[in-house]
Amino acid sequence: MRSVSIQGISGSGKTTLGAALAARLGVPHLETDALVHGPGWTETPDDELRTAVEAFMQADGWVIDSDYRRKLGTLVLERADTVVWLDLPLRVCLRRLLRRTVPRIRRRQELWNGNLESWRDAFWGWDSLFVYAVRKHGSQRRTLPKLLARPELAHLDVVRLRSPREVEEWLGTIVAAKRSDEP
Repeated sequence: MRSVSIQGISGSGKTTLGAALAARLGVPHLETDALVHGPGWTETPDDELRTAVEAFMQADGWVIDSDYRRKLGTLVLERADTVVWLDLPLRVCLRRLLRRTVPRIRRRQELWNGNLESWRDAFWGWDSLFVYAVRKHGSQRRTLPKLLARPELAHLDVVRLRSPREVEEWLGTIVAAKRSDEP
């Protein structure tokens, strides 16, 4: 396992797991939201995003959380050797979203490129963070297994984790990479 795509809805723990897994494997981690959401929440054009992600994937191993298939297609999955699907219960993801989002809004915590979350964007409307998470939970369970069954993605080792406990136990099986300065 050297090139890992982490899948899951908002609040599933992609970034947290991605950082921890990358540290254990001794490879770089990419939080794609940081590339996609430019200043003022403007989206990076697809060709620029593709160029940046392709450059990142030149490393000898990597962990990428979220693959933005609507913008990149199956680029990340085609180059990954492993997919970790965080298929946690919706109630767990929504609780996590609430615990992280409310403090971020209250503290006016910057996310990426000067962007701040707002009450309106988090809780109001069809495209709000919470409604999006609910919508994606069901659709991901329907579409991701079909996608991963495609012949061109048959090379992937798929790890489907369905609870926080499974995530912790699985991460515990990953042996930390030796640093180059260790004997």
